[in-house]
Amino acid sequence: MYAKLAHRLASACVVTAGIVCSTPSVHAQENDRLFGVLPNYSTVDGQPADDGSQTAPAISTRLSFRLASLSSFDPVVFPYVGLMTAISADRGANYGDRYMRAFADNSIGNFMTTAVVPTLTNQDPRYFRSGEGGIFRRMAYAASRSAITRTRAGHAAFNISEIGGNLAGAGIANLYHDPIDRTVGATMSRWGLQVMGDTVANELKEFWPDIHARLRRSR
Repeated sequence: MYAKLAHRLASACVVTAGIVCSTPSVHAQENDRLFGVLPNYSTVDGQPADDGSQTAPAISTRLSFRLASLSSFDPVVFPYVGLMTAISADRGANYGDRYMRAFADNSIGNFMTTAVVPTLTNQDPRYFRSGEGGIFRRMAYAASRSAITRTRAGHAAFNISEIGGNLAGAGIANLYHDPIDRTVGATMSRWGLQVMGDTVANELKEFWPDIHARLRRSR
């Protein structure tokens, strides 16, 4: 019941925004899903040149909201959130309530970091893979993307979209979380966990094509 309700809300939001939720061709389709399952639509293979030129289409407000929608309402997201809710340490409410809160946290975080704040700051929320150098260099690069991003013009900038977007999302979550979870400490904890999760996701985005290629060769 909760999943159906969330799906209807998602569909309404997408239609209202005028967004067509089809797979964007921002990079090779075989890498659109991490481990063949998790959505990976906002990753671009290859870093832009210093002048901002790149093979991927330029980011726009419409594309930003499209990517946020794909990351929030992809069919895989619903069971994934369900699994994360089931193994969560939070046992203070029934499963349905916890699922809806977790789904809302995920969706709001995606829209704030991928669409809303990047639009306000003219930043590009996509992850540009390095794909070059040793493993430690690439790990450091991937981790640094939580603090450093690109503007729409292609210049390096502090990642307000990630840091500020997740902070805003954690604050908005106080509107529907239990009173005990609305403290400053709880809000900052949600923010830190979200930034940490996005950093781990960057690592997966960086190395998934290598893992995928190795798996294909081993067949």
